[in-house]
Amino acid sequence: MAKASLLILKVLLTILFSVWVSLWLLQPTRTWEKKWREAEEKAMKTVFNYNGLSFAVYTFPFLALAMVGFIYLELKLRTNRMRPESKLISALSNPIVVNRYLGILTGTEILLVFLFVTFLFWTFYAHISNDFKKMMPTKSLKLSMWQYKVLKVATRCGLLAEACLALLLLPILRGMAIFRILGVQFEVSVRYHIWLGTTMITFATLHGAGTFFTWGIKHHIQDEMWNWQPTGRIYLAGEIALAAGLAIWITSLPHIRRKHFEIFYYTHHLYVIFFTFFLFHAGDRHFYMVFPGIFLFVLDKFLRVIQSRPKTCILSARVFPCRAIELTLPKDPKLTYTPASIIFVKIPRISELQWHSFSITSSSSVDHHTMSVIIKSEGWWTNALYNLVSAKPDREADQRKCLPIAVEGPYGSASADFLSYDSLLLVAGGIGITPFLSILQEIASARSNGRRIHPKRVLLIYAVKKTQDVSLLNPVLAQLLNVEQNYLKLKVFVTREFGNQTVGEVLNEVSQIKTIDFDTSTSKYAAYGAENLLWMAAIVGLCSIIFLVLLICFNWSTHFYGEMPSGRVMKVPSSATDLFLSCSFVIAIICSSLLAIVLRRKRVGKELLSFSGIPIETTKPTGIGIDNTLVEHEIHFGGRPDFRVFCKFSNETEGSSVGVFVCGPESMKESVALTCKLSSRAFRVDSQKRKLSVSFHSLNFTL
Repeated sequence: MAKASLLILKVLLTILFSVWVSLWLLQPTRTWEKKWREAEEKAMKTVFNYNGLSFAVYTFPFLALAMVGFIYLELKLRTNRMRPESKLISALSNPIVVNRYLGILTGTEILLVFLFVTFLFWTFYAHISNDFKKMMPTKSLKLSMWQYKVLKVATRCGLLAEACLALLLLPILRGMAIFRILGVQFEVSVRYHIWLGTTMITFATLHGAGTFFTWGIKHHIQDEMWNWQPTGRIYLAGEIALAAGLAIWITSLPHIRRKHFEIFYYTHHLYVIFFTFFLFHAGDRHFYMVFPGIFLFVLDKFLRVIQSRPKTCILSARVFPCRAIELTLPKDPKLTYTPASIIFVKIPRISELQWHSFSITSSSSVDHHTMSVIIKSEGWWTNALYNLVSAKPDREADQRKCLPIAVEGPYGSASADFLSYDSLLLVAGGIGITPFLSILQEIASARSNGRRIHPKRVLLIYAVKKTQDVSLLNPVLAQLLNVEQNYLKLKVFVTREFGNQTVGEVLNEVSQIKTIDFDTSTSKYAAYGAENLLWMAAIVGLCSIIFLVLLICFNWSTHFYGEMPSGRVMKVPSSATDLFLSCSFVIAIICSSLLAIVLRRKRVGKELLSFSGIPIETTKPTGIGIDNTLVEHEIHFGGRPDFRVFCKFSNETEGSSVGVFVCGPESMKESVALTCKLSSRAFRVDSQKRKLSVSFHSLNFTL
C-alpha cells in the first residue's frame, strides 16, 4: 500500500512540475500571449478577476507541487526504505569538472545548468524576436532604431532576472525544503542560491544600466528616474530594488562574508526592501511568476521562528585544548535525525539576532535525550561563545548559571544513505571532522544492533594543522579503542608539526578535556525539532486559501470602485493593487502562523516534560592510558594526505560500492574530487565480476 501511494505521489509530482515548467516555456510565445488575453477578459467578468487567474495559473501549481512533495517525503520517511544508488544516479553524482574557479561540478549539476541556460536563451530569443518584428520605437523618448533595440534588450534582461528570481529562494528553504524531493540537502543547495543570485543581479544590472543608458542619450534621466507614476512600471521602485540587490550581493562575496560575517548577515535582511519594491516596479502580473518562492520562504521563516520557541538551556559543555567546545543540549526522545544533520543555534546572551549553523556530532540512535555540537572559535561570535563558556565563574560552584539557547532544526537527509555502501572513505580537515563523528557513531550503533546494512570497512583520513586538533576525535574514541571490530582504520596527518608519536600518545597529550555543567532549573524545555511534513503541507494549503479569498474580496470591492454612478470608469492605480496584494499576503501568513502557534503550544503543553529529572550522561572517555591499544591506526607528521591511498583502498575493500565523503577546506575537497575522479577509472572488477563503483559526496560542517 505504501509503495503504491509513493508511486502515485511521484507521478503527481512529475505532472505538477511539468505543468509549472511548461508555463515558463510557453509564456514568451505569441500564442500564449493571445490565449492569456482571452482568459483575462473572461476572468475580469468573474469575482476572480485577473488577480485570481494569475495566482491560480502561475503560483498555485508550484504550491501544489510543494504540498504533494511534503506528503511524499513524509510517507518515504515512514516507510524507512533504504536502497543503494543506481549506477546512473551514482555516475551523475560524481565529479565531472574539478576547477579552482568553478569548483566541483557533478554530472547532475552540469545537466541542470545546461537546461537552465537553454531556458534563459529561449526566453530571451522568443521575446526579443517578437520585439524586433514590431519595431515601434517609443514616441516619448524619440528613439532611433538602434536605441530602441538597446532599450528592448535591457528590458528583456529584466525578464531573465525575473526567471532567476523565481528560483532564488527555493534552495535556502529549511523546513519546507523543496530540493529534498530530489535528494539535495540544504547545506548543499546553498551553492545554487549563490549561483542564481549572481546570475540574477547580473541581468538586473544590465537591465538597469541599459535603461539608464537610453535615458542618458536623450537627456531624460532626471525626468524618468524619480518618476513614481500611478500606472505601469514604477522606475523609482526598480532603482531602489536594484540598489538593495547590489548591496546584498556585494556583502555576500566570499572575502566579506568570511571576514565580516555581521555585515553580510545584517545586510542580507534587505531582501524585504528588495522584494517589496520589486513588486511595485514589475507589477502584480509579473510578481505572480516569482511569488511561489517568496510565498514558501516567508511561511518557512515564520514557522522556523515558532519552532525555535521556547528557548532551552545548555546541559553541559566540554572545552577542548584546540579552542573548541562541545555543547550538549536536551532533546525530546522522539526527535530523531540522520547523521551529518545540522542545527541552527542562537545564544541571546551574545546576540539576539544572529543564528549560526553547526553539524550535529551525536547520533539519535545512541543519545536519546541529548544532542551535541562542536564549535571551534574562529570568528567574533564563536570566540564570544568560547570565552563565555570557558570563563571562570564569579564564585566557586559545581554548576554555572543557566545559559539559554534557541535551537532550530535538525535539518538533514531523509535517510542514512552512507549505510548502503559496502565501504566508506571519510576525509576530514580540521573542524570538518564534525559530520563524521555522528556518522561513525551511527555505524557503530548499526553494527551493535546487528543490522545487515552497514559498511564493512571504513577508512577515516583526518588532516589537522596541530596535534591539539586531534582531541576532536574524543567522541568516537570508543570505536577507535574497539580492537575486536577492526572495520575502522584511522590515518591522521599533522601538517604543521613534526614528531614520532603514535595516535595513542597524541590522544593522551591532548586528552585534558574540561567538562562544565550548567544549571537547568530555570528552564524545563527541550528541543523538539520541526513539525512533520504533513502538517506543513496543510499550513501551505490553508495559507493559499486565505490569500485567494482575500483576493476575491479585493476584486469584489474594486468592481464597485471602478463603476461610478455617472457611468465613468475609474481605474484602480497599480500601486494600490500591489499594496493590497502585499497586505493580503501578510494577513494570510499571520493567520497561518497563529494556527501554528496554537498547535505548537498545545504540543509543548502536552508532551514537553522537565528534562531535569531525566538521567543524562554528560561525561565521556578522556582517552588516558590508551597508547597501546591504537597501534592499528597511523599518524603522519609534516605533510598533507596522499589521496592516492584511494587506489589501494579500492583493491583491499570488500563489496562493489565505495562511498567517498569529504568535509573540510575547498582545496581539500577539490583534491579529493580530482583523485576520486581519476581513481574511479582504475577500479578493478572483483571475483564475482562486479565492477567497483565510487560515489563522491561533499559535506559542510557549517554554512
